[in-house]
Amino acid sequence: MTKPLIIIDDDSRLTAVLARRFTATGNYSVTTYVQASEALAAPATPCYGILLDMMIGDELGLEFISALQTHYTPEHLIIMTGYASIATTVTAMKRGATDYLAKPASFNELIYKLEGQPASTTVEHKPLTAAQAEWEHIQRILAEHDGNISRTAEALGMHRRSLQRKLQKHSPTKK
Repeated sequence: MTKPLIIIDDDSRLTAVLARRFTATGNYSVTTYVQASEALAAPATPCYGILLDMMIGDELGLEFISALQTHYTPEHLIIMTGYASIATTVTAMKRGATDYLAKPASFNELIYKLEGQPASTTVEHKPLTAAQAEWEHIQRILAEHDGNISRTAEALGMHRRSLQRKLQKHSPTKK
């Protein structure tokens, strides 16, 4: 018996590849949506898991976590994002996500998260770089001010435009 899996992401190439790979395992039946609101408009049926992008066009995936949990009652609701930060991870988990992955995530990593197995036996702990620490701090302060750029810039002691430039850059990655 296959496990129903829902993928909500506005990247059509990514969803097509993931749907094909999950279906090919023989363990999953996959439904894809380009918006969380579209998924919520579909009939409510229990599912095994939901892979939810954090930034879906003009929607913020974090805002739909509890509604998706109620609508589909998944065992796993995994947030996937290219804008990972500690603040958004904490917010996602508080709202009901069962896991959080930074993109790009490997297919094997997704399988491990869905099946509850560790991704690897060795975990490397590297200290944050200065750029990563700054990014995390900005994200935390931004979350504290409910995404208000002006109030966040004031709290950080920087010009609003400088903060906007920093936010437009991609988050620094660990090397």
